[in-house]
Amino acid sequence: MPHALSHITVLDLSRVLAGPFATMILGDYGAEIIKIEQPGRGDDARHWGPPFTAGGQSAYFLCANRNKRSLTLNVKTEAGQTILRRLAAQADVLVENFKAGGMERMGLGYESLRMDNPGLIYCAITGYGQTGPDRAHPGYDTVIQAQGGIMSITGPTSEGSDGEPHKVGVAIVDITAGLQAAVAILTALQHRERTGEGQHIDIALYDTQLGWLANVASGYLLSGEPPRRYGNAHGTVVPYQTFATADGHLMLAVGNDSQFASLAQVVGEPTWANDERFATNPARVQFRNALIPALAAHLRTRPTDEWIEQLRTVGVPCGPVNDIPTALAAPQAQHRQMIHTITDGNGDSIRLVGPAPKLDKTPADIFRPPPLLGEHTDELLREKLDLTAEEIEALRHNEVI
Repeated sequence: MPHALSHITVLDLSRVLAGPFATMILGDYGAEIIKIEQPGRGDDARHWGPPFTAGGQSAYFLCANRNKRSLTLNVKTEAGQTILRRLAAQADVLVENFKAGGMERMGLGYESLRMDNPGLIYCAITGYGQTGPDRAHPGYDTVIQAQGGIMSITGPTSEGSDGEPHKVGVAIVDITAGLQAAVAILTALQHRERTGEGQHIDIALYDTQLGWLANVASGYLLSGEPPRRYGNAHGTVVPYQTFATADGHLMLAVGNDSQFASLAQVVGEPTWANDERFATNPARVQFRNALIPALAAHLRTRPTDEWIEQLRTVGVPCGPVNDIPTALAAPQAQHRQMIHTITDGNGDSIRLVGPAPKLDKTPADIFRPPPLLGEHTDELLREKLDLTAEEIEALRHNEVI
């Protein structure tokens, strides 16, 4: 059965994480992804390590570049620009993350490329977007996390031993920008299916981060009160945080009053469910300083697994606080086939986290390992542009590929 996007060709000129993550998602559903890389160096993420495979592939690069073929091309040369134009004339989608105006200065911007391919969907991913006073600044995940507000509400409370704001432990702005880009590209493909016309997509890391401030931003816009840090607790739901147990930590997420009543029964405090300070969530938020220490005293008396077994039996959402090795080795992760083992072009066996969505008719899969730098250059130039071996060798001699 053809895969859902097997009829789609994507030129991926992006580097590091946001763009590569977006194109990897499209590749997981069968789209042909041609990764355009700088000769001799390639994607910056290839050098972000250790760790590296025995053949020199970085773990950072591996996480976002499966299901792609690599073509090295110096797009700053006239010959390289000509080749890219010819490839773009055949493509359905182009993704790039040059600084705003960078592609236009090389004559490779959307308005130029659409002259030869009106149906082209052109997705530009930048730190701050194509417009606005910050458009020229480079955008890096941690800078956007700081500037966009998420760090101000992440980390220990100011009363704790460390009042410093913290970034999220993964490049969450890059990842979510990649997800937004993939959704936008799929939406543009649907529009083109109906109208035949392509379009320009402007993805800003900054916009993306503001967009998923969600209830925190909404709460500020409604109340006018600046949000503050709660550590691992929640500003508007109580109890909804981590607690120390006899042998580790437990994450408790009590989302309604019925769940709280069940929790109270399990910890041996059934009267809490009728206590006017704790009976409703607004009351628990108001009197969290009375409830949380009392609840914490109960939870630290037994091991994590024992609490989880009892709480899940009565429908109280909870879970262990796992480290990464434990999370990846968990029976649920194995059952859901979240870890895949493949062999790359060097013959190295590598393990990758696999696609998350599970579709029963058009499933995502790993068809190709992350490519070696320029691994498919000759193959793609022959296949897409009918270049001869002599022409390819001349391009290589002139440092175009």
